Amino acid sequence: MSSPFHSRFVELFDAHYPKLYRYLNRLSGEPNLPADIAQEAFVKLYRRGSMPDSAEAWLVTVAMNLLRNEKSTRNRRLRLLSSPRAEMTLSDPPPSPEERVESNDSRRKVRAALGRITERERRLLLLRAEGYSYRDIASALDLNEGSVGALLARARQAFRAHYKEEPPGAS
Repeated sequence: MSSPFHSRFVELFDAHYPKLYRYLNRLSGEPNLPADIAQEAFVKLYRRGSMPDSAEAWLVTVAMNLLRNEKSTRNRRLRLLSSPRAEMTLSDPPPSPEERVESNDSRRKVRAALGRITERERRLLLLRAEGYSYRDIASALDLNEGSVGALLARARQAFRAHYKEEPPGAS
């Protein structure tokens, strides 16, 4: 017989792992890292042994911290390795034919626009795109829930402005 925590955890995992994975995938833009980070966030929740008040927001916060830690670790390794050795050790594998097909003009423009807005705006938009509530967004990003709507409106406006621009080096 499984415990109430275990049953709730399985429900939460089934319902929210895909959404958390998609958010991390959009935020990182890397092929394997989002799955590892999302899984690690759920493992931390399971090891915790109890559900936080807002489990979704807790998972997003933990996942963002894990992603930030992973990126800073990679940056530190890159600085420590010589340039040719770093490229050989840490470079991404070449894209598969399916990935090449997926990389169309719209995706390039979206990534470029996301790259030119602030980190907070990017996180706001990506969390909202995954269907997180204003309450969960406020909790995950340490914001006042009442200001999330206005911040999202500004983030959308900034995104649209950058999306309409042609990114540097594109033609």
